[in-house]
Amino acid sequence: MKRSVFLSLAVFVIYIFNSQVSHGVLAQENILDVETIVDKVDKLYRSRTSQGQLEMTIVSENWTRTLKMEVWTEGLDSTFIHISYPRKDAGIATLRIKNEMWNYFPKINKVMKVPPSMMMSSWMGSDFTNDDLVKESSMKKDYVYRLIHPEDAEPSNYYIELIPKKDIPIVWDRIHLVVRKKDYIPVLQVYFDEKGRKMREMVFSEIKTFSGREIPSVLEMTPLNKPGKKTVIIYRDIKFDIKLEKDVFTLRNLQKKR
Repeated sequence: MKRSVFLSLAVFVIYIFNSQVSHGVLAQENILDVETIVDKVDKLYRSRTSQGQLEMTIVSENWTRTLKMEVWTEGLDSTFIHISYPRKDAGIATLRIKNEMWNYFPKINKVMKVPPSMMMSSWMGSDFTNDDLVKESSMKKDYVYRLIHPEDAEPSNYYIELIPKKDIPIVWDRIHLVVRKKDYIPVLQVYFDEKGRKMREMVFSEIKTFSGREIPSVLEMTPLNKPGKKTVIIYRDIKFDIKLEKDVFTLRNLQKKR
């Protein structure tokens, strides 16, 4: 009898110990890995510098159009986008320096500053906003984030909920980010409004290696309240940590003929 009680007590102690270890690993995962994941996703398509060639195809129920563009970035603070195709849009350019953004329209030869209130507006009629394209907001700096465990979660992925910090001008009530556990590469982002409704989804696919870095080369944004509409961005090429001309991120460069 005494031996049976002793064995039961030993099993109970081992169970408690293993539970505490598991809890400690989970707590450590929440504290350490989430920030690492969010930071990596923030910087996925950026580095000290980058230069890339992209195609953006905008699809609606009645028409489809494709834009070709070149994009330069410097850290998280500077972005320059220049459209080269189609001919009617060639020369349109976008510049962001920290919290300021400008667009140049060659047909009217005018530079227009984008007010903060327009950062969540559509860029060139696409399903991506100005903020999506130039990344003014940072998930790491502007959101509170935590690991979540949905019932339908895939065991190979992490699921992270991001909620905007107070006084940050972001229209989304929250974002759910799904990344692969093995390398933190994003798979999906789901955007919710203030009523908890899913408003749009961005799917990441076709992972390729550019400049020694693996990234999803296709990003597909679908507004869930607009049937038949979506926007697809394809990275044709991107180079990281390269030397850029000194005047790339300047207002003068907006109007430069190429």
